[in-house]
Amino acid sequence: MERVIKIGLLGLGTVGSGVLNILDINHDEVTSRAGARIEVKKILVRDPAKQRPVNVDPQLLTVDPWEIIRDPEIEVIIELIGGTEAAHSYVEEALKEKKYVITANKDLMALAGGELLALARGMGRNIYYEASVGGGIPLIRPLKHSLGANKITRLMGIINGTTNYILTRMSLDKADFAVALRGAQEKGFAEQDPANDLEGRDAAYKLCILAGLAFNCRVGFDSVYVEGIDGLNLRDIFYAGELGFTVKLLAIGEELESGIALRVHPTLISSSHPLAGVLDENNALYLVGNAVGEVMFYGPGAGSMPTGSSVVADLIEVIRNINHQVENGVMETSFVEKRVVPMEQLSSAFYLRLQALDQPGVFAGLANAFADEAVSLDRVIQKRSAEGKAEIVLITHVVAEKNFNHALEKIKALPAIKKINSLFRVIEG
Repeated sequence: MERVIKIGLLGLGTVGSGVLNILDINHDEVTSRAGARIEVKKILVRDPAKQRPVNVDPQLLTVDPWEIIRDPEIEVIIELIGGTEAAHSYVEEALKEKKYVITANKDLMALAGGELLALARGMGRNIYYEASVGGGIPLIRPLKHSLGANKITRLMGIINGTTNYILTRMSLDKADFAVALRGAQEKGFAEQDPANDLEGRDAAYKLCILAGLAFNCRVGFDSVYVEGIDGLNLRDIFYAGELGFTVKLLAIGEELESGIALRVHPTLISSSHPLAGVLDENNALYLVGNAVGEVMFYGPGAGSMPTGSSVVADLIEVIRNINHQVENGVMETSFVEKRVVPMEQLSSAFYLRLQALDQPGVFAGLANAFADEAVSLDRVIQKRSAEGKAEIVLITHVVAEKNFNHALEKIKALPAIKKINSLFRVIEG
């Protein structure tokens, strides 16, 4: 007799609809790979009467999460409601009921993943969270398994589709920030309140998850240095292009001799780098391992079907483990504490755009301020003059953040310097 696995779905929004679609259109493939027939027994929704983009039997819908979580027939809970407070309590209770859990909730896994995974291990269960980072791109499973023989030394990624779409449109269409943001909202890539994306928090949550797996350590959200793109000016996009760079919001993690360094910020990256060619809402993760060398994962970072694809892939793995009576070990509970290296102890090249009086001695004053702090200049150009003021753009060689910041304070104090317009880190090569 064919084995039937009953599942409960918490949430029927964009991703939940994608999951049901995939279970329908790829029914035969999913059943064959899982080795069992999947039956969705109940679905948690806020409003059972709401029109939905997927056909669903109204009798499957409920507004009571505990009807699903405490149902002894349901073996797998798929949490897709987002947020942290309610999701945390639902996942915690599901694990205590000895159910397997699948989630696409990056906030939950970044903030409470360690605690919940420890509970899962204690209950002989596991949490599967491939869909929490990268949408349809396989990232979690490769880090846990395919690249398990490597010591990962560096990861660098575009892991927020909203900001990447905005930066792409600013670069290719010469659209200013507000116009590009409005386009992202019209296409559904950005929320009406996009602060979480624009200020870099979404990418930072995802970096916490990826860095924990890559470096086998516990990573707290407050360990990540975060800058967003909300202050970006179209002029900087132009100048970056002229200088051979592309502006991207990058999430960067490194394991150094002194500890791990984690940061999210707008970055000028060489236009020849593979990440520079990642356009619109697409995501990509670039990794360096001591055995495999350099690898990059690329694809759609969000959306109903791509993210639903990752959820269903996790579901197939769960069912195979149930069928073979495998208590899938939670490797994340073996993670160790590692020192987080503060930003001022890191090094980078820098891009600086400033406004100065158009008069003799300005460049000499800049050069002296930088020389005092051992900051070496790579390129210095005067871009335009108007009304007695000049715009100066410069790029430094790699220098300690501390030294650059000291030099910047001296520059701000120069009488001829009227305004610091923009400041970004630079990655060459």
